[in-house]
Amino acid sequence: MKFGIEFVPNMKYYELEYYVKLAEDSGFEYTWITDHYNNRNVYSMLTILALKTSKIKLGPGVTNPYHISPALTASAIATINELSNGRAVLGIGAGDKVTFDRIGISWTKPLRRMREAVEIIRALHRGKSVSYDGEIFKFNGARLDFKAGNIPIYIGAQGPKMLQLAAELGDGVLINASHPRDFEAAKENIDAGLNKAGKSRDEFDVVAYASMSVDKDATKARNASKIVVAFIVAGSPDVIFERHGISMDDVNKVREALNNAFTKGDWPGVSKAVTDEMIDCFSISGSPDEVIERIKELSKSGVTQVVAGSPIGPDKKKSIQLIGKEIIPAFKE
Repeated sequence: MKFGIEFVPNMKYYELEYYVKLAEDSGFEYTWITDHYNNRNVYSMLTILALKTSKIKLGPGVTNPYHISPALTASAIATINELSNGRAVLGIGAGDKVTFDRIGISWTKPLRRMREAVEIIRALHRGKSVSYDGEIFKFNGARLDFKAGNIPIYIGAQGPKMLQLAAELGDGVLINASHPRDFEAAKENIDAGLNKAGKSRDEFDVVAYASMSVDKDATKARNASKIVVAFIVAGSPDVIFERHGISMDDVNKVREALNNAFTKGDWPGVSKAVTDEMIDCFSISGSPDEVIERIKELSKSGVTQVVAGSPIGPDKKKSIQLIGKEIIPAFKE
């Protein structure tokens, strides 16, 4: 099992640098930095991290081919690869329709756009002149003027067709899920994509891009996860609740509580609306022993990398150190 960690660049650069260096020293192998217009620029932050770390692999988790051209993505991540001495990884996904609506971008043909973008980025990274007559992108002799190196591409995916595309074209798939049941459901589509490309499971990284909260006090850990879990619940499709047997009455209570939090500031009401069942389904939360057991279950369902996403724990520093001291070693013996 490989271990990664996700950070949102909504903090000062030196704070992000501190946490990523702490994660590296604690045994994490990957750090994924989110890419949203309203946070600090992902490649600016990755540049600092590339220069201030020595072992950890790093990249956007995830960028998208809507607000940035695949040519610029290819150049940016290749620059990070050079600065980090070959430690760059590229996480790319179709993006978030709600966010695109806010900045006037039309979210159309995500599958087609993703396929073309990944094919173009791969071609540019091979160092050859790229001519590409796609439905979305038209390239006419584009080329990078420096060596990109070998950069693994991870595709963010949830739905069946995007999972198949990720397995066909990617080196790995980033799935926003925390429960083995969700990875069991994804298996068929991942295998279909791998078979289409003639690839084996051994050469493909299945990543649980999970909400994680760890503390020696399991109750504190679970309580710290509630706000993040509420947002996951609010944005999940009905099929997920059916899969986990979560009642729509409970889901609607969470969505109503979030509305009240935004309009009236009632965030305690959000935590109250989140059920234990939701915490179990949409996060990996609890004591180190409980988290280890969940990760073992994920491994059996085909997961090969677990990413510790927000909130990580009630005390970020202590939780990172706790994961490094008690959880990661349990999978390295």
